[in-house]
Amino acid sequence: MARPRFLPDNFTLTLLAVVAVATVLPCSGQVAVAFSWITNLAIALLFFMHGAKLSREAILAGAGHWRLHLVVFACTFVLFPLIGVALKPVLAPAVGMELYLGILYLCALPSTVQSSIAFVSLARGNIAAAICSAAASSLFGIFLTPIIVALIMGVQGDGGSTLDAIGKITLQLLVPFIAGQIARRWIGAWVTRNKNWLKYVDQGSILLVVYTAFSEAVIEGIWSKVPLTALLTLIVVCVVLLLVVLGITWLLGKKLGFNLEDRITILFCGSKKSLATGVPMAQVLFAGSSLGMLILPLMLFHQIQLMVCVVLAQRYARRADASSLSEPA
Repeated sequence: MARPRFLPDNFTLTLLAVVAVATVLPCSGQVAVAFSWITNLAIALLFFMHGAKLSREAILAGAGHWRLHLVVFACTFVLFPLIGVALKPVLAPAVGMELYLGILYLCALPSTVQSSIAFVSLARGNIAAAICSAAASSLFGIFLTPIIVALIMGVQGDGGSTLDAIGKITLQLLVPFIAGQIARRWIGAWVTRNKNWLKYVDQGSILLVVYTAFSEAVIEGIWSKVPLTALLTLIVVCVVLLLVVLGITWLLGKKLGFNLEDRITILFCGSKKSLATGVPMAQVLFAGSSLGMLILPLMLFHQIQLMVCVVLAQRYARRADASSLSEPA
């Protein structure tokens, strides 16, 4: 039986189920402490596997395309935050200050790695440049996101300083990533062979963080703080934000004279925000705060970007197929 087109992917359905479970059966007390420890270990494993999966040869192959990478970085770490700050007079009253802070946090995050590369590959873009750009965005985001958060949100992380937040993120995310890169020499082939089921390590880590975050948020009354109108408005805001950035990234690629393959790479790498990095990073940057309201915009934006970008990628793939068919043999 064919899967209905309107039905979300399995991970999205599981994510919604986890939020529902956290709403009905939130963890608290010693159980919450145990989940917190398990979640931290899962996050370390997640970034270790990211390091083990990423080929240094593929990164080096696309590293020389510096103009493309500068455009992607500017869209990710400059354009997004500027849009978020500029829209405060409209967004803050529309969705409330807590959700608006979540939108600002979303705007400060690095790009995705896996989905950006997957969409560029499907759309027949510059895959080598996409691998390099997405990986570099994720790594530099460990240092840039806390600084951007401090600048646009006035949040300086647990411990009172941006440097402290960067240090904690480095220890929790970057060190396992580097360890994975070192271990790739011995386990890289095994990781490649088993990538189909290892994706559940990524997804499981995110689901653990979402469950613990929403458990705390439910206990603190998140659903009484977020009326249906604010939730629907937030969905519209995420859609509009994504469409604006997609339009700007495409125009930038065209105006700066990039070829079609490079413009596709800029489009998909410059418009994404990483749930896999954003959720665990929020635990460090906003330690002691309720994360539910902060990561809710990110969760919605993540699903919307996947749905919109798969349509775009398929469109460019069809164009590439039509072009190849029209060429003389």
